Amino acid sequence: MRIKILGSGDTVGTPRVGCDCDNCLEAVKTGTERLRTSMIVSSGGKNVLIDTSPDLRRQLLNSGSPHIDAILWTHAHYDHIAGYNEFYRVQHFPPAYGPEGILSDVSDFFHFLKIEKNYVEPYEPFELFGVTYTFGEVFHPPVYTCGILMEVNGKKIGYTADTAKNIPERTKDLFRDCDMLFLDALMPPDIHIGKHMNYAEAGELAEELGAKDYRFIHLSHRIPIKWEHTAKDGEIYNF
Repeated sequence: MRIKILGSGDTVGTPRVGCDCDNCLEAVKTGTERLRTSMIVSSGGKNVLIDTSPDLRRQLLNSGSPHIDAILWTHAHYDHIAGYNEFYRVQHFPPAYGPEGILSDVSDFFHFLKIEKNYVEPYEPFELFGVTYTFGEVFHPPVYTCGILMEVNGKKIGYTADTAKNIPERTKDLFRDCDMLFLDALMPPDIHIGKHMNYAEAGELAEELGAKDYRFIHLSHRIPIKWEHTAKDGEIYNF
């Protein structure tokens, strides 16, 4: 299984439009970007998207225009779903998998599309193209939100792009001892936002869960590009 980070940024990306902070100026100078967070999971010749960011068109072009066979959505915020309409006139809209609450929210947003919805109960594993996926509830009020565990070849990979640190114990158990854990780290350690983690909190959660390795995603422009454990757009991980 191969995972490619399509985007590692927050809802406004990096550089932020009109921003003259040091991080954004450095990003402009070096041509570095953080597109909105999503990833592509490739296995058995098939491709699964986790979240469909508003930057999806460019993300797919940057990845060689792969055919997408399924979508897994974590929640129905704009920066995680808006790119779904980019499949119009490109390919058949991929079927979606997830808890009913998430798929219903997404369907309400895309009321003009007919989405093939495959409901999956949280904490109940299901298989797609040789990879076992399990949704687990996290804490990102007021929107119902889940993280996702992937299991393949004896490896565990966890993903939660939007959550505060106080996730349910059942989800902590799901994500415990991951070989790789992708975690929301929106802000530097001195800034606290109740429905997200900052850089320090994300590191604390990764350590608490016993992750063998971890990367931070959903990063705002306040997080320097070169900080340790920050994911980079275009990075590839093989499991």
